[in-house]
Amino acid sequence: MTSDLGPLEALLGETIGPIDRADLVLVRLPFVSPFAISTAVWTTKDALLLRLEAGGLTAWGECVADPDPFYASETTETARHILKDFLIPLLEPGLALGELERRMRRVRGHEMARAALENALLDLIAKRRKVPLHELLGAPRKRIMSGISIGIQESPRALVSAVEAAVAKRYHRVKMKIQKGKDLEYVRAVRERFPRLPLMADANGDYRLEDAGHLARLDAFDLMMIEQPLSYSDVYLHSILQKSLKTPICLDESIHGPDDAVAAVELGACRILNLKQGRVGGLLESVRILRFAAARGIPVWSGGMDETGIGRAVNIHLQTLDGFTLPGDTSETSRYFHEDLVEPPVVLDAEGFIEVPPGDGIGVTVLPERLERRTLRSERLR
Repeated sequence: MTSDLGPLEALLGETIGPIDRADLVLVRLPFVSPFAISTAVWTTKDALLLRLEAGGLTAWGECVADPDPFYASETTETARHILKDFLIPLLEPGLALGELERRMRRVRGHEMARAALENALLDLIAKRRKVPLHELLGAPRKRIMSGISIGIQESPRALVSAVEAAVAKRYHRVKMKIQKGKDLEYVRAVRERFPRLPLMADANGDYRLEDAGHLARLDAFDLMMIEQPLSYSDVYLHSILQKSLKTPICLDESIHGPDDAVAAVELGACRILNLKQGRVGGLLESVRILRFAAARGIPVWSGGMDETGIGRAVNIHLQTLDGFTLPGDTSETSRYFHEDLVEPPVVLDAEGFIEVPPGDGIGVTVLPERLERRTLRSERLR
């Protein structure tokens, strides 16, 4: 894949400058209600944050890894190890961002850890330039389409109730989690209640290729897409499954970088891409994937990982770029947390849109008293 970043090309030559201090902060925020997917249930958000200080400025990055390896192989502890022992030591005065990216490629995998560092550095660069992150990325401010992800519910009735609340808030798209035994009846209930609702189903890899006939029954419900029905590491079997489905397959967990995106599209394994910047190595890799998808006419949307307001702000700025053609997983803060770490919170306007956070960098302010209250561990790296 080409490394062309369009208007971001100049960023690769940006000098990072000396970093005065770097800290890893592990926080825990209780969820408003448990969030369930086919492989796990979480009652809290444990997030590993990276704080950088340089020249009187403070910048933040959030690692999207969970404390457990149930969604992905990376965890908050593996990310801590990689950041502390391999990535942060790469930072040198006078080092260009492009050279840092080249050096980080020596670290195999660990895209979530790499993204946390890159996000913090881009926040720092934007603050140094006194511009919002979206302007640094070469995109104008605009309102962002909203989407909501609803975890697996106890019954179809409970699911319909949750969807009704989402529709009342004017979300532009609803994603419902499914798993074996909680799929057809659940989707049918929602579709009967909302015949025209933009609706998608996310399986988080709970099915096998021999379930193709069963999955094909979802074609009757006019879904936007079925997300990651097969293994989290697979591309090839999805290409076989897609041939038997009318509903587009969207790949999520299988996409860890630009090469995976190319392979998936070229093999016909998906017709839509879920782009999670924290899973593919950060914003620069996200732009590469976005450019490729746009050239091939592949719809893309921005996935979420139940981030705190730090990671959520990064995702919102990213979505100002051309190429995001579908509503992403960007919900109101209040749906996840009674109290976030930052101000302002994410809220929907009367038409279901989200405003890009104002201010330089990621545009949100981390409140020290909230951070202290939610901190499990803080570790100074330099």
